[in-house]
Amino acid sequence: MGKNTGGRALIERYFALTERGTSIRTELMAGLTTFLAMAYIVVVNPAILSATGMPVAAVAAATCLIAGLASIMMGLYANVPLALAPGMGLNAYFAFSVVKGMGLPWQTGLGCVFLSGVAFLILTYTGVRKMIVGAIPHPLLHAIAAGVGLFIAFIGLKDAGVIVNNPDTTVALGALAQPAPAIALIGVVLIAALQAWKVRGAVLIGVLVSALAAVALGLSHGAPGGFSLTEMSATAFKLDIGGALGLKGRIGLTLVEIVFVFLFVDLFDNVGTLVAVTQKAKLVGADGRIANVHRILVTDSVATIAGSLAGTSTVVSYIESAAGVAAGGRTGLTAVTVGVLFLLTLLVSPLVQAIPTVAAAPALILVGSMMMSGLGEIDWTDPVAAVPAFLTVATIPLTFSVANGLAFGLTSYAVLKLVTGRATRADGLLFVLAALFVARFVYLSH
Repeated sequence: MGKNTGGRALIERYFALTERGTSIRTELMAGLTTFLAMAYIVVVNPAILSATGMPVAAVAAATCLIAGLASIMMGLYANVPLALAPGMGLNAYFAFSVVKGMGLPWQTGLGCVFLSGVAFLILTYTGVRKMIVGAIPHPLLHAIAAGVGLFIAFIGLKDAGVIVNNPDTTVALGALAQPAPAIALIGVVLIAALQAWKVRGAVLIGVLVSALAAVALGLSHGAPGGFSLTEMSATAFKLDIGGALGLKGRIGLTLVEIVFVFLFVDLFDNVGTLVAVTQKAKLVGADGRIANVHRILVTDSVATIAGSLAGTSTVVSYIESAAGVAAGGRTGLTAVTVGVLFLLTLLVSPLVQAIPTVAAAPALILVGSMMMSGLGEIDWTDPVAAVPAFLTVATIPLTFSVANGLAFGLTSYAVLKLVTGRATRADGLLFVLAALFVARFVYLSH
């Protein structure tokens, strides 16, 4: 009894539970809530990355392992209730823009993820991160998130057969009475209803129900395997950093672009999540400073580096962490709980092989819809903000490239600020980035 009491006291002191007005029980329940809200990534991430040829079982294991270790590091090192896992949007960019779109091997793509993680770590330690954050207008931050959301939703609709190719109109409506589209659409309604009823783990439940329906209708072609960490050996340490650094010509320029997009989207996705969750957890001081922000960003960059080594795309802080904060989570013990649950999920990760792609489609569509909320923060009556934001939102899904969306948005915003006489000295870095994107367009058009 004495040892148990001593252990509780140690936990309470380490995580400052009393100081933050919480308890061990509350933190554990908050961790479970966050885990249920984001556990869908164990199914969805392998479904997306498998499009590159990466083995599903290996990616599932890597997803569980990295989400577990990164969340535990966040909890122990930064003591905030932020959980991490491979990021939605960035995994789609990795699979469909970098690997399939540019024709790079997935090993080289992982090398680019590694380089972006190292760059993020350097920027965090040198303070350049603050300069970049200050250079990007807030309307574009919201537009980028929304554009990525549409990109993800488009992939989900296409995977489910709700949207199909059409030589005359580019895309068209699929045969909705067929099993795959029907399952996906019913899954979307199910997840949305569960979310409206505030059911924990709504996305995960929707994916599993859709998977059962797909299996029952014979749409599953995989078979679950037994648990073994050797599964991950198919992707672990297979990244090709030398191949990434050795890219030349147009692809060499593309390397810079790839690393920049990974870095840029990770940076602002992290900042947005960070602000939202820490404010909700009351971890923002009166001066607007976020507690342990340096340690949070270091953890994020280290997690991305580790993820590339294990065999998955960029790792980010999850906005679903807000669910745990709403349940009372205030310290790193919430994140540690999430991490432990992800590590335990390793035991069932081989089951992901039996889940058909169509079952993940509802999650992609719903997660995409959740990323639209920031559009309400944009002043659509101001053309200087509205036009670049619209171009960003539109070009990301329509060109199948986050990089193109960034380029259109930043360039048009810089031009409009210049011609309307609203440019200031503080916009210097913005104009540098815009000039680089213009040079990119000119170079790639030859």
